[in-house]
Amino acid sequence: MTQRTTALDAVTLTSLVWGDVEDTALPLALLLHGFPDTAHTWRHLGPALAGAGYRVVAPFTRGYAPSGLPADGSLHVPALMDDVLALHRAYDADHRAVLVGHDWGAITANGIAACAANPFGAIVSLAVPPFSAMNPRRDDVTRWLRILLRQAGLSWYTLFNQVPVLPERTFERLVAHLWRRWSPGYDARDDLAHLARALPDTAHRSAALGYYRAQPRTWRLPARYRPLARDWVGAPKVPMLYLHGADDGCLDARWAGRVGGHLPGGSRVAVIEGAGHFLQLERPDAVNARILEHLDN
Repeated sequence: MTQRTTALDAVTLTSLVWGDVEDTALPLALLLHGFPDTAHTWRHLGPALAGAGYRVVAPFTRGYAPSGLPADGSLHVPALMDDVLALHRAYDADHRAVLVGHDWGAITANGIAACAANPFGAIVSLAVPPFSAMNPRRDDVTRWLRILLRQAGLSWYTLFNQVPVLPERTFERLVAHLWRRWSPGYDARDDLAHLARALPDTAHRSAALGYYRAQPRTWRLPARYRPLARDWVGAPKVPMLYLHGADDGCLDARWAGRVGGHLPGGSRVAVIEGAGHFLQLERPDAVNARILEHLDN
């Protein structure tokens, strides 16, 4: 594993890389982390994909050091999607490229899957399905409401993160609590240490929290991101692999049982037993095997 820095128009992104990233004969695999996490979340999948013949790039997304804070201040999903498309170009990738995202990275990957400009041949999302796939069906509104009621309790932190100042002041306790609740029994000490280095001060912590604060304000998007504004909540246009941990304390695992019928033909959905929200770290054997099998097919 090495690091590579790429200067984009609005932000400079530093990535962990595996494999020969200069060899454009190899397909690109772009891996996107979520919150509260870093690119180190891919320390198991990255080497596995490199061993399978990919050049693997896992950026610290905008606002997470050693990547930069965005010059335009944009932390909306369309801005994250724009970064993904720019990295695809920067690494001279083609249609064989693979996009994998977890949590906010999954939201970004889902947006790319719904985007007409999508250049990726395969897309994998972990822990957050496309929002369009979470809509109720007429024949099971009651069951949908039961899930939604529990989900409202699990999602308290999204409202807390909207509060000014307080989330920054309590940040270390907040993120340690989320890791404990979201992935019960998992020892997150290494991941929290990586997070502390990625978000070392108030400016960086505010940027990470800004992912939550920016979404209700999409009307303030700079012009360059507006073409992507509708896609991030749209329905995927390409087959996907969706994986969810059975013990996820962030997003109710029952959502996984509902999304299959909302995804394009050829998509796959699997629930990983013995894993919570950070399934790529808790059950890397099962997650890596599912992803490699999907890519082989």
